[in-house]
Amino acid sequence: MTALAPAPVAATAPPGIRPYTAYVYAYPHKTAYRPLPDPPLLRDLWRGERKDALSLYLHIPFCEVRCGFCNLFTRIGAPDGLTGRYLDALERQATAVRDALGDDGPVTFANAAFGGGTPTFLTASELERLCDIAEYRMGADLRAVPLSVETSPATATADRLAVLAERGATRVSIGVQSFVAEEARAAVRPQRRADVEAALGRIRDARVPVLNIDLIYGIDGQTPATWRTSLDAALAWRPEELYLYPLYVRPLTGLARRTALTDRAWDEQRLDLYRRGRDHLLAHGYEQVSMRMFRLAGTAPRGPDDHACQTDGMIGLGCGARSYTSALHYSFDYAVDMGEIRGIIDDYTATADFTRAVHGRPTNGDEARRRHLLQSLLQAQGMPVADYRERFGAGPHEDFPAELAAFAARGWLDQDGAGPLLRLSPEGLAHSDALGPELFSPAVRAAMAAYEAK
Repeated sequence: MTALAPAPVAATAPPGIRPYTAYVYAYPHKTAYRPLPDPPLLRDLWRGERKDALSLYLHIPFCEVRCGFCNLFTRIGAPDGLTGRYLDALERQATAVRDALGDDGPVTFANAAFGGGTPTFLTASELERLCDIAEYRMGADLRAVPLSVETSPATATADRLAVLAERGATRVSIGVQSFVAEEARAAVRPQRRADVEAALGRIRDARVPVLNIDLIYGIDGQTPATWRTSLDAALAWRPEELYLYPLYVRPLTGLARRTALTDRAWDEQRLDLYRRGRDHLLAHGYEQVSMRMFRLAGTAPRGPDDHACQTDGMIGLGCGARSYTSALHYSFDYAVDMGEIRGIIDDYTATADFTRAVHGRPTNGDEARRRHLLQSLLQAQGMPVADYRERFGAGPHEDFPAELAAFAARGWLDQDGAGPLLRLSPEGLAHSDALGPELFSPAVRAAMAAYEAK
């Protein structure tokens, strides 16, 4: 097997710029959230908000194992009865939230997702109940909107997948990370390739329209040749979507206790593997949607790309989910440590009153501008300048002259940022994890810096 040819660009970041600062999937990050001093009623938060194209997210915080790189809000396993108690609480929360949305205007959902954790940790009958909560408590028509569900090789069983397919799932995303046994072990992800392949076969048998496979680059011991092995193994299934994630080693995760790969050489390794993977997928008929996301040409999108909703609200149910109004992002407490997570889940299952937002951060004014620019710019299609101006009354170059000038000077903006479409260059996309954090506000930076990991 031959290695992928390196991309014909220098595999180095600009001097002083680390390309892997932070994965920005939402802004502001939950480490910038704080307990709300006077918890507002949800009905007051949502009064006056547009509710005709909401996103719905249900969070299931359980996994059969915890991978070494994972800092998601999830726990390993569930004592007898815990998943049932969790679904009871989820139903109480859904009832309270739907009541708070009111009936003064249309309340409809444009898309839905089950995430985690691993939603398919639930049994088939529990997944039925999860869908019932989304449909009958929240009013989401799961068969009429895009529904994305995350799964794992061990939990993608035929009975669970049958439930999801029958209830309207249009996309199943499976975290494989690597098809190479040694790399899976290095990432503290116990799995056998045969089991992964069998799970992929079951997903295809379920005839869910979109299969997404997650892969990770930068694993200890990974080479261009082994990266090619994983890419080709994934491509053999011709998935409609592929996500290529750089490995991060974060505090309180399994890998943080085993390694300290934080030097420049690791940055360059990841950049090189990213470029090889990007070029390989482009050569095999995929289109780049963002730094991480690649979609098979001709495949219709099945929901928002990379959480890029800008003007529509988000309803998050579950103790790890966040919700968005135009003025406030809110959730529950956040943790990575297993003991802390177990405590938060226990508190959630014991909660009777879900009528108030208790933990969050205001996102109006300058923060709304930053969020819109950041999450639009990180998409490969870019951001129409006219749309930004129409929403905020000024252009992005007027609101963020220093930041955009710096990005242009580094070659990160297509056409140096001029023209009607503000879009990243290929190098800008490659450095998305450096560019995104530079758009964080000073206040959000300070809050994140002051957060005590737990």
